[in-house]
Amino acid sequence: MRSGSRLSERWFTLALWLVALVFAWFLIGLGSLVVGDLPQVEHRYTLDQFLDTDQGTASAEALKQIRREQDDNRRKVEQDQLALEAAQSASEGARETFANWLKTRDATQRVDQDPGLVARTQQLDALKAAERSVEERLAALARTGLDLSEREAAQLRVDSDLRAAAQARLDAAERGQELRVFGYRLALTLPLLALAGWLLLKRRRTRNWPFVWGFAFAAAFAFFVELVPYMPSYGGYVQYGVGVIVTLVAGRAAINALHAYRARQAVVEARPDAERRTEIATDQALARLAKKACPGCERPIALDDASTNFCPHCGLGIFAHCPSCAQRKSTFERFCRACGTRSPDLASAVT
Repeated sequence: MRSGSRLSERWFTLALWLVALVFAWFLIGLGSLVVGDLPQVEHRYTLDQFLDTDQGTASAEALKQIRREQDDNRRKVEQDQLALEAAQSASEGARETFANWLKTRDATQRVDQDPGLVARTQQLDALKAAERSVEERLAALARTGLDLSEREAAQLRVDSDLRAAAQARLDAAERGQELRVFGYRLALTLPLLALAGWLLLKRRRTRNWPFVWGFAFAAAFAFFVELVPYMPSYGGYVQYGVGVIVTLVAGRAAINALHAYRARQAVVEARPDAERRTEIATDQALARLAKKACPGCERPIALDDASTNFCPHCGLGIFAHCPSCAQRKSTFERFCRACGTRSPDLASAVT
């Protein structure tokens, strides 16, 4: 047996489900923008905001002064290196000249009385003394550079300690900010989820059901999917905890609904056939028959058996014979499919 719903109604139902999905898609897009922009309600922290102003300024100035002195020291070293090279070159040239002069001087003269030899020797000594003076200045500059490096290292340790303390305060502030922003997002998405649950319970069978389902899809997506990238390390407990609560509430409601349904069915099945039949819509009855189930109790029945006229579970009349042509037909069909005669009172047509 095929369902008695019209083909156009099926297409309209599919179109309404499409409306629900499109509505959910737009709500999801809007929700993602709102959830993503929520951190803008908080200002962004920087490390400088948590540095001790006086100590930080003093440390920065001390480092600048040390580095200026290091730059000056390096320039002096470079200048003295050039001076040393010039002095060494002059000394080397003077020694070569002196050696050549010695080879050409008169071998018979006394060295200790030779005025030229004395002058040249003094000249060499002066050049060597100038060279040693430059070397001493370079050694002093090297010691100064080493002292400046040690001062810089000590000041860097002080600066590092100040920044470490500031970083600890920054981390604590960011954790608090992260908690607040997560609270904003949770305060936005959790009520939406609760409202969606209420709408599903109370309004899912109204004529506006596509918007109810679309809102429910969007709310569930916002809470269980869009909230994930923004959750802190402990946020999963909130999400899974709410999921457990929602599951328990929904499961409990489903269990209660099942028991209430069974109780109602037991009462209904005890009522007369004619009275029960008036409470079953034709389209609903034909849809259940299409699934080979009793329209009254919804239990499976053997519709392929031509002798099956009543439900073996609740006794509801399923098939009867047309009073006009005696064709076997469903008691829920309004017209005979063989002769087109309108069915009389369904209760009296059951045989």
